[in-house]
Amino acid sequence: MPHPVRRILALLILVAALAPGTWLREALRPPSYTLDLRFVPVPLPPETELARHLGPFHLEAAWELESSHEDFGSYSALVPLGDGRLLAFSDRGFMLRFSPPGSPASQPFTGPIRRGTSMLKKNRDAEAATIDPTTGTIWIGWEYRNAISRLDRTLSGFRTIEPPAMHDWGDNSGPEAIVRLADGRFLVLREGFDGLLEDRRHQALLFAGDPVAGILPEVFDFAGSRGFSPTDMAPLPDGRVLILMRKLVWPFPPRFAGRIVLADPAAIRAGRTWRCIEMAKLASVLPVDNFEGMAVEPRKDGRLTVWLISDDNSAALQRALLWKLALDPADLPPKSEKARGNPARPSAKTD
Repeated sequence: MPHPVRRILALLILVAALAPGTWLREALRPPSYTLDLRFVPVPLPPETELARHLGPFHLEAAWELESSHEDFGSYSALVPLGDGRLLAFSDRGFMLRFSPPGSPASQPFTGPIRRGTSMLKKNRDAEAATIDPTTGTIWIGWEYRNAISRLDRTLSGFRTIEPPAMHDWGDNSGPEAIVRLADGRFLVLREGFDGLLEDRRHQALLFAGDPVAGILPEVFDFAGSRGFSPTDMAPLPDGRVLILMRKLVWPFPPRFAGRIVLADPAAIRAGRTWRCIEMAKLASVLPVDNFEGMAVEPRKDGRLTVWLISDDNSAALQRALLWKLALDPADLPPKSEKARGNPARPSAKTD
């Protein structure tokens, strides 16, 4: 089948597979408002398989998150709170604050991201989030509205803007990854490809400061792994970013594959192509699902913990997975001296 036809068919199948009311949705049950959050360990494959697919990352543990709470699930973004806790946001308009296994225990919490918001999907679809570790301020990217909101550390004081540069990003292909860099700049990546027949490039924006302040961004495009879409970003101590990517592999039951790529914001130029280096393949031999959230935390020994969380789409045949990966920054390729001079040339293959 010609490649463009395959892609169009895959998009149609994905819409059908994840649409509300399909046979993939969980059976209706009486609503529960007890947050009985459970971490069920997931068996890991042999170390040889982990090393072959994950490169510099070491998968220390994986869990399936379970709860009977009515608002649980569908997590599409993840940020670290700096005290061992994580904060996840769902595309149904809810948040989950929790302590993962191994962190100081705390009472989990769930609730609406913003109370009084319409129950319509277009008003609640949180797909991206980032945090200022100093102030605790959080920014959320919303699909359908193609908007960005800013919240204070108390998760209130909402202010929202719909950047004109995101106006044409589509209803269900908008801001899927956002990151605040250490210098105060912001990166935003679109989920959708830049054109119907495109399978690598995504529209992207670089804001010189807080996007909610109305700053006009530089516009460029991001070239990721072929056929994959960005779903989250997280900053590294050296100024580079990790980008989580995902694609649908098989529709019924849904199967997903993922990638983790490395990119340097110093290589971004307006109107040019920003490229990346592929670091890890989240393949079917690993416990994978629809990974959409990523957070990075420093460790006392200089290594990093990389958390991944999956969006189960409230579907009976999907799981809300949580991965704990260890990463030694010394195992990453060195920063390219050419990044500031020629960002259009890839430093490694991304296929």
